[in-house]
Amino acid sequence: MTRRLLLSYLSLAVLLLLCLEIPLGFVYSRGERERVTNVAMDEAESVAAYASLSMSMRRAERDLPSRVARCAERIGGKVVIVGPAGGLVAGSHPLSAAETRGLATRPGIAAALRGTATQDVRTSTIGGVQYLSVAAPISRGTLKQGAVWITLPTQTVQDRVHHVWTLLALGGLAALTAVAVIGFAIARWTGRPIRELERATHELADGGPATPVAITKGPPEVRSLAATFNRTAARLEHLLASQRAFAGEASHQLKTPLAALRLRLENLESDIALHARGSLTAAMTETDRLARMVEGLLAMARLDESAAVREPVDLDQVCAERHHAWTPLFEQHGVRLVLLGDHEGPVPVPVSVLAVPGALEQILDNLLSNALRVAPLGSAVAIDVRRPMTHERRFHHRPAGPARVELHVTDEGPGMTEEQRRRAFDRFWRAPDAPKGGTGLGLALVQRLTHASGGEIILRPAARGGLDAVVRLPPARGRDGGTVTARRPLGVTAQRVP
Repeated sequence: MTRRLLLSYLSLAVLLLLCLEIPLGFVYSRGERERVTNVAMDEAESVAAYASLSMSMRRAERDLPSRVARCAERIGGKVVIVGPAGGLVAGSHPLSAAETRGLATRPGIAAALRGTATQDVRTSTIGGVQYLSVAAPISRGTLKQGAVWITLPTQTVQDRVHHVWTLLALGGLAALTAVAVIGFAIARWTGRPIRELERATHELADGGPATPVAITKGPPEVRSLAATFNRTAARLEHLLASQRAFAGEASHQLKTPLAALRLRLENLESDIALHARGSLTAAMTETDRLARMVEGLLAMARLDESAAVREPVDLDQVCAERHHAWTPLFEQHGVRLVLLGDHEGPVPVPVSVLAVPGALEQILDNLLSNALRVAPLGSAVAIDVRRPMTHERRFHHRPAGPARVELHVTDEGPGMTEEQRRRAFDRFWRAPDAPKGGTGLGLALVQRLTHASGGEIILRPAARGGLDAVVRLPPARGRDGGTVTARRPLGVTAQRVP
């Protein structure tokens, strides 16, 4: 922010200096040239009047050479007087024969010999030096007696103009330096509290404590913003702490009476008539559902309480462990649980993904539990891991975003409509035709864990019907930017079903 403020100050200062100094320099340059031109024209008219008087009194040959020499010495230029036919009458400096013959053809002298009312002012180069030439007619009444031609070198004028431009440039640099020093001090004074606000905001966004920001520095608007931020952060921390405390305490307080209620229902089983045992079983089922709901709320409360740091996790190892743990339960329900995955040769190369510790196990457990609940008898539920490179070669294109590892859990159940897939991650929402026993918290918890791990989850129709839950997770990168290969402990091998 300091650099941007300083750049804005310097940009405004440069724009202001350009708007002031450039017109001033051009005005001074034009004024100097006009001043020299006016001086030359005044001298030409003075010499012309003197020459007209001398020619009338027939004293031109005696008076004009000295007059011309004094005038040329005074102005630092050259003075030439020609007659009516363009012949040389007097000159302050010697002229060659060619120059003498060409006097009448010079535009300024020619215009003066014609007796024009306006003097011909031209800038020409003589001997490699730029000169300003002025020609004035010599006349007495209607009689044209000749012309006066004065040339002045413009080097002196140019030196003065260049000197002024140099002074303007140095003044501009000095002004810019002063603006840079003062602007840097102002930018630092203005930006310091804003940087502290940014730091505190990042800490609060990352789950850190709401550290108060000093409100005694900076402009009044920034101090007011800091005070508002402190109040907002304190209120937000209080609300989050209250929410976490309520969820955690309520969940813990509900677990004990639920366990007691379950025990009492089990004890009533021997005293209930056969025709009423169905209601008892339903009550026990609802008690189990409520217990699972409490566990889900408790898991969410624990997730809110900790700002977990993502760590590299071997996805293949987790999938293999959860496949081994869930296979007996799937076999009891007559459903096959298969573990698929991309292969980079005879032995797949394990790749680590970034995830919150313990998140992958909970994600897979919830997805497998949902899949088992809707899977028909004799169907299959698949766990499929797809690596970025294989995924790119499979579809013959590179993904638009950063490459991610995909975890698929696919079932062959009834699936969901598009509207149901959009609402599936809402807390406590269950599909109208969903089997009994669910709490509506599983997918919500899966989404929270996935987002906390820096990934995303989407639900889409499976190829054979049913639902395909896709969890995309960022691969762990090494210092060189390469994908980290997970080191699996000895004796642990991912089981694959072709």
